[in-house]
Amino acid sequence: MINKFCKQPLWKCHGTLVKVARGQEPADVVIRHATLVCVTTRELLPDVDIAISCGRIAYLGIDGNTAEHCIGPSTTIIDATGLYAAPGFMDSHIHIESSMVAPSEYARAVVPHGTTAIMWDPHEIANVSGLAAVKVAVRDVQRTPLKAMVTTPSCVPAVPGFEDTGSSVTAADVKESMSWDSVVGLGEMMNYPGILACEDNAMDEVAETLKADREVTGHYTVPEHDRDLNAYIAAGVTADHESFRPEDVVAKLRLGMYVQLRQGSAWQNMKRLAPAITHRQIDSRFCTLCSDDNQPRTIVADGHVDRLLRLAVSCGINPIEAVQMATINCATCFHLEHELGSITPGKCADIVLLDSLDDFSVRKVFIDGDLVAENGHALFDVKPFAWPNNLTHTMNLGLEICPETFRILTNKPDGSCRVRVIGAEAGSTITKDLVMSAPVKDGEILADPTQDLIKVFVFERHHGTGSHAAGFLHGFRIHGALAQTVAHDAHNLLVAGDNDQDMALAARTLADCGGGEVAVQDGKILALVELPICGLLSQGRIEDVAENVGQMEAAWKQMGCAMPSPFMTMGIMSLACVPVLRITNKGYVNCDTYQFEPLEVD
Repeated sequence: MINKFCKQPLWKCHGTLVKVARGQEPADVVIRHATLVCVTTRELLPDVDIAISCGRIAYLGIDGNTAEHCIGPSTTIIDATGLYAAPGFMDSHIHIESSMVAPSEYARAVVPHGTTAIMWDPHEIANVSGLAAVKVAVRDVQRTPLKAMVTTPSCVPAVPGFEDTGSSVTAADVKESMSWDSVVGLGEMMNYPGILACEDNAMDEVAETLKADREVTGHYTVPEHDRDLNAYIAAGVTADHESFRPEDVVAKLRLGMYVQLRQGSAWQNMKRLAPAITHRQIDSRFCTLCSDDNQPRTIVADGHVDRLLRLAVSCGINPIEAVQMATINCATCFHLEHELGSITPGKCADIVLLDSLDDFSVRKVFIDGDLVAENGHALFDVKPFAWPNNLTHTMNLGLEICPETFRILTNKPDGSCRVRVIGAEAGSTITKDLVMSAPVKDGEILADPTQDLIKVFVFERHHGTGSHAAGFLHGFRIHGALAQTVAHDAHNLLVAGDNDQDMALAARTLADCGGGEVAVQDGKILALVELPICGLLSQGRIEDVAENVGQMEAAWKQMGCAMPSPFMTMGIMSLACVPVLRITNKGYVNCDTYQFEPLEVD
C-alpha cells in the first residue's frame, strides 16, 4: 500500500537518504545516545544515534558506531542520554467522537502522549451526517501533524432495519472512499450476522475494500469460536477489538486474526485479556492496542496510548512486547510496516523519547522528523475550524416534547405488570435481558426507583419523523433524568429517568442547544455538556470539555449512580449490534436473535 502519510514518499528522497547515511550530506536532525527500543528484534540497544533527513530515518548508529558523520553546520542535535527512543505510538482502533472534541483538538490532546498515528473509524458522525461529514472532519484533522488514518464506516446503520439513522453508507460509498488518501481500511464490521448470512451490502462492502487492497476491521462479540468465527474471518475480516475473555483472544489469534486489546474509558478489557499472552506465553505479534472510546477526562488525566502501555506492563506484558503492540504490530496489521512502526532506515521518522518503559513518560515527540510535542505540550496549534451549518444544526425531532410524552400506556389493571428491562453493567458493553415487575396505575406503567427501574426513551432526531419508543433500564440507580445525543450508533435522542417532568426538561434542553449530554433532578439542570457538531462534538478545548464532563459525572453521583463513565454506558443502551437487549427509536431489539421484542411480558 502506498503511504500517503509521510512528508515525502521514499522514491522521491531515497537518494538523499543514501548520501546522509554515508556521510556525503548532512542530516536534518540527529538524535544521540538514546536507548533504542528495537521492535524488529525485541531488543533494547544502548547508546544509539538516529539520523533523520526528509522526514525519514537515514542512519542508525549501533554497536559503537555513531552518526557524527551525518552532522553538518545546520543539523539539529538532540541529546537523548538517559532516554528511550521508541517508534511513534499507534492506536489501532479509535472513535475520535468519543473525546467530544473536534479532530484537530483531539490531535492537540493526544500527540503529546506519544500518539503519532490513529486508525480512526468515524462511524459516529457518519451515522448522523454521512461520509460528507467524514470528509469535513478529515479536512479539520489534516491541519495537524497527527496521522489520522480513516477506516471507512461500514455499518451505517449498524444493523439495517432496526433503527433510523441520519444517513447511510452503501457498498458504492465504500468503493468511492477507498480512493481517498486518508483511507486505509474498512471500519468495524458490526453486522456480523449479515456477513454470516452473506447479505449483499455487507459482503459487497468487504469486497470493495479487498479490491482496493485495504484491511477489513471487525466487531465479533459472540463466544462462538468454530464455524461462525472461521466464516467471519474467511470473508476477509482481519482484525477485531471485541474480545471479552482470554479464550476469545487465543481463538482469534490461532485463526490468524489481529486482536486489538482494548482499554477505553468505560470498556476496560486489558486486565482480563492480558493473561491470554502472559500465562500461555504465546506469540503476540498479532496483538495490537486500542482505546476504542476515550472520553475527554481520560485523555486529559491519564493520557492515550501511553496509558495503554502502562497498563499492559502492569498486567505482566513485557515492555518491549507492549511497544511492539502499539507500533510494528499495528503497522503490519494495516500493511504499512514498510513505512511506519519501527525506527529503521527508510521509515518515517515518527519517534517518541521516553523516560522509562514503566510509566512511559513522554519527553519529546517527532512526526516525520519534526519536533511536534515536548514535556506534555503540543508545539502546534490550529485556528478555529469553520464547520458548515448543516453539521451544527442536526436536532430535528418533529414533535414537541412535554411530560405527557413519557407516559407508557397499558390496558392492564392497576397493580403491576411484567416488563422487559435492559440490565446495564458498569464497564461492559454487554447488557442483560431482564423481566421485572413494574407498577401500573390509571392505565400507565410507572418507573419504580425502589427496585432501580427507570424509564428509557429513544427519539429519532434526524428527519423530524417524531418516531420514538419506550422501555425500562436497570443498573443506573438514579433519581432524576438524563438525556444525551451521544447514543450509539444512530445517535438519536436518548432519555432516561424516574419521572416524566425531569425527562421532558432534559430532552428539551438538548433540543434547544443542538445536542450533547444533560443531567436534571427535581426540575433543575445539574450539568450540561453542549456538543453542537452533529450532536457529538464541541468546538472548545479538550480541557474545558473535560471539566464539563467532570461536572456531569459529579451530577450522576449526586443522582445516585456509581458507575465509571456512566454516560458512556448509557450511550450504548441503543447500540443494536451488541448482545443482549437494546432499545432504538423502533423498540426493543434482541441482539442475539435480531428480532424486535415487546415491552410487556405475559
